Formats: sequence, structure tokens, C-alpha cells
Amino acid sequence: MAGKFELYTDARGEWRFRLKAGNGETIAVSEGYSSKSAAQNGIESVKKNAPDAPVVEA
Repeated sequence: MAGKFELYTDARGEWRFRLKAGNGETIAVSEGYSSKSAAQNGIESVKKNAPDAPVVEA
């Protein structure tokens, strides 16, 4: 099974998304967004920017 993004509202009513691996494990959780469309834009940003993101030690 492929990974997926889950879009949801949290207990404070903010929109968030989480990225789940194919095995169902959560591998990333977003910040809270004030609107569903802003959270969807966050998902699109991850999709656009992550494929070539370098790994750096901080």
C-alpha cells in the first residue's frame, strides 16, 4: 500500500495533515492551519518540495 496524506481538524478546530507510510505509521504531522484550503496548500508544498530535499544534520 502506498503512503497517504490525511487531512483533519484537531481538538482546537485547526486544520492539520499527517503523512502516513504504506504500513500505516505516521511519519510527519503538520502545524495547525486556520482553513482547510491552507492545509491543502501545505500538502501541495510538501509534495512539491520534498522529493529532492537534502538531508542535513542540524
